[in-house]
Amino acid sequence: MEAFEVCEPDFHNVPFVMNSPHSGRYYPKRFLEMSNLDIHAIRRSEDYFVDELFSDAVQIGIPMLKAHFPRAYLDVNREPYELDPRMFIDKLPPYTNRNSLRVAAGLGTIPRIVCEGLNIYKTRIGLDEAMMRVEQLYKPYHAELRALLSRTYGHFGHAVLIDCHSMPASVHLGAEGARPDFIIGDRFGTSAAQVLSEAAVDILRDMGYLVTSNKPYAGGFITEHYGRPARGLHALQIEINRSLYVNEKTMEKRPGFDALRDDLTRFMAQLSVLDGAQLSDFSIAAE
Repeated sequence: MEAFEVCEPDFHNVPFVMNSPHSGRYYPKRFLEMSNLDIHAIRRSEDYFVDELFSDAVQIGIPMLKAHFPRAYLDVNREPYELDPRMFIDKLPPYTNRNSLRVAAGLGTIPRIVCEGLNIYKTRIGLDEAMMRVEQLYKPYHAELRALLSRTYGHFGHAVLIDCHSMPASVHLGAEGARPDFIIGDRFGTSAAQVLSEAAVDILRDMGYLVTSNKPYAGGFITEHYGRPARGLHALQIEINRSLYVNEKTMEKRPGFDALRDDLTRFMAQLSVLDGAQLSDFSIAAE
């Protein structure tokens, strides 16, 4: 199986790009042999079926990049070298970021754990294993994402990246413990124009969903790295509550899966026709 693929529309009609970096569900046999975990346990960090939920966006003219490799194997929503020294036999080179909060939590570029703190590996692994994954998967994936965004920007004068994720059903907010259906992340206003973030929230709320912004998920490395709204490059992260569409214990789709997919197609159709003049290159005005 290819490590990732781009689902291309017949015509790229709108200045949007979809990205699903954590829905990969191909687990190499060699990786499973290195792990403490069975196939059910190791899948707990997946964004189950998120690529399928957004798949119909291709029909309205939006390309989608999606990973086939799992997040537990390599997380492209991290810096390339966020590595945990506790995982490796070898000493890490000085250019690695070993002090990030994500590394401390065991969720670096090469994750140490999956959800609920389950250790992935039986023993420490060699640094060459990590470097192989970065060179063969991480770098080509980001090169493809950059190419999609560059092509989109070149054609439309601006580009919008929608980074698609799911969150556990256990996420609750505030004193009353409200459970959000969606969280829209724009790195607290730094990765996308306010009009785009507000439109995303409003469209979903008008559909009857409970939607919040940035807490507890403001966006990861991808949102932060690619979002440059002053230059007409916008990035939003969308988190979907898994209870809407999947049984987290059995990893089977719920009866509401198709209805949610239809809603997300309508969401993207409405969001993608936002006035482009509000999203174009503002670099001259900002100087």
